[in-house]
Amino acid sequence: MTDLVVRAEGLRKRFGKTQALDGVDLTMRRGTVLAVLGPNGAGKTTAVRVLATLLRPDAGSAFVAGIDVLKEPQRVRRRIGLTGQYASVDEDLTGTQNLVLIGQLLDLRTSDARRRAAELLEWFDLAEAAGRMAKTYSGGMRRRLDLAASLVGHPEVIFLDEPTTGLDPAKREDMWGVVRNQVTQGASVLLTTQYLEEADALADEIVVIDKGRVIAHDSPDGLKRRVGGLTLRVRPAEESRVPDVLRILDAVAAPGTSSSPDTAAGARPGAVSVPVTGDTALDIAVPALRRAGIEVTDLALHLPSLDEVFHSLTEGVPAKELV
Repeated sequence: MTDLVVRAEGLRKRFGKTQALDGVDLTMRRGTVLAVLGPNGAGKTTAVRVLATLLRPDAGSAFVAGIDVLKEPQRVRRRIGLTGQYASVDEDLTGTQNLVLIGQLLDLRTSDARRRAAELLEWFDLAEAAGRMAKTYSGGMRRRLDLAASLVGHPEVIFLDEPTTGLDPAKREDMWGVVRNQVTQGASVLLTTQYLEEADALADEIVVIDKGRVIAHDSPDGLKRRVGGLTLRVRPAEESRVPDVLRILDAVAAPGTSSSPDTAAGARPGAVSVPVTGDTALDIAVPALRRAGIEVTDLALHLPSLDEVFHSLTEGVPAKELV
């Protein structure tokens, strides 16, 4: 059995004059979470719709759970769950009725569909509203009901297109727990998201799409290392010691770089940073700072944030340098 549960090659799709997909290659390993990031209009939703059999590409091929999306869409649909960008529940049915209906459409026995509905309503904190019509739900509640609907059939592959849009931070974190639980139970999850911290928290791998093309595919840490590498930041207790800190950090700087005042967003005044090639920089810098009698209030070795990575990738970095 192949380790790839999603495989797409050369996907192209044009809407009028807009080239939504321009040769997208995409893979996802079984039992993992793949986050697909990109600016608005980059092609993320179009790619998901193709993989979920809702849209035929103009060119290319795609396989989900080993099944050809174009040749056997019905078989694919029985193996996947999908939550789109907007809740699509039936507002004239109760929460329970919505989920039971989905179960019956998936050929579950009514008793099994009811049992699964009750389980999901409990998971998504909707049990108390189970008997109410969906049109009485808040926007966040409808979104959670829609997410629950995508899981009724115990899908092997789950597509989540911006699944936590409209949820408050607490409910968003609850959803993260659901995603992790599904992966633990053997599912594979592909999600698009506008929340970079969501991708960082959940994804085993990240794909970045821009202008219909994949410009990067790596683990979160892998992307961070490619874009910025490690940075050592130091803030002396006395700002007058900044020149001494600069001299000490120059000794551990990565080749071709040097230390400088830290101008990163959120950096406190008086901080100094330097690109380094590994965590051994700390073994050199810390004793040197101590010998020089320099007290520090901040000392950290870190990778770029995913936010910094995203902006770097989508602001003109050549794809050949990233993929």
